[in-house]
This record gives sequence, structure tokens and C-alpha cells, in this order.
Amino acid sequence: MSRATAIDALLPQTQCTRCGYEGCRPYAEAIARDEANINQCPPGGAATIAALALLLGRKPLALNPANGVEGAPTVAQIDESRCIGCAKCLPPCPVDAIVGAARHMHTVLVELCTGCELCLAPCPVDCIQMVPASTLGQPPSAPSAASNRERFEAHNARSERRARERNALLEARTSAARTSA
Repeated sequence: MSRATAIDALLPQTQCTRCGYEGCRPYAEAIARDEANINQCPPGGAATIAALALLLGRKPLALNPANGVEGAPTVAQIDESRCIGCAKCLPPCPVDAIVGAARHMHTVLVELCTGCELCLAPCPVDCIQMVPASTLGQPPSAPSAASNRERFEAHNARSERRARERNALLEARTSAARTSA
């Protein structure tokens, strides 16, 4: 197992980007190259920092406040009465925990939500809020890091496939337009 893979295995796989990297794996790779400190993961908090320090033989550090603060697990919740169905929250969700279709109300599958907060900024009507998972009627257990990683990889593979298909379609249309001109 590579050093980056061992580091990645200790991260919570929320894919929140609060560490300053595009996801947990890029952060793990930066740590492995000694380009990032081990204290940049707010969702992992002190427990993850301690595990990384032990793995790497480093001294544990306090969580870097520039990356956020450690807190209780949260999940996204959509005020369905205010949702306009714009679908802008769907692409940024790294684990596809939001379901819905364009021009229809969306909802969050709280048992899949990692609490990454990436759905908040694109919402034009601010109908999404983060709530402590413990405040839900029957709080879901936090998704496992392994299942988060699998859903993130599936999300990225689907996004890449759609981009390739879109590019191929555009190339075909451009080629057809040139031929008919």
C-alpha cells in the first residue's frame, strides 16, 4: 500500500475541500509528498490528526483554524417549499446525496450526506441549510469512509463520462456544420 493510500484510508472521505484540496485523495497525496500539514481536515478533527501523526511518526498538531473548526456531524436539509428545482445543488454534491430533477423539488438523502456544505453556495434561493445530524428525528449513522469514497468515485466517473459524451456530440455537430457549409 502506498503512503498516500494509507493516509487516504484515515481521512473521513467527506470530500468537502475545506483542507484546500479537491478532495480527500489529493490532500492525502499532498501530505505524502510533505506539501501539506496533517491538521487541515475539520471533519476528521483531532482523531484524524492523531491517527495521521501516528502513521507518519509526526507530532500531533491542533486543527488549523484557517480550514474550519471541528464540530458535531451535520447534514444538508432542503426546505422543499422554497426549492425551485434549479438542480444547481446536484453537480457539486460529491456523493450524490441530493436527488431531484430540473424544475422539480429536490431532497437530501440524509443517510448519504457527508455534511460537506458544497451544495450551499450554488443554491440561488438559499433553501439549503446544514443541521446537526443529532437533531433529526431518527439521526442516521454517519456514512462510512469506504462508502463515501465509492460514491465519490462513481460521481466523478459519471461526470467525466458525461463530459466526454458532451464533447463528442459537440465535435460531431461542428463537423456536420462544416460539411454542410
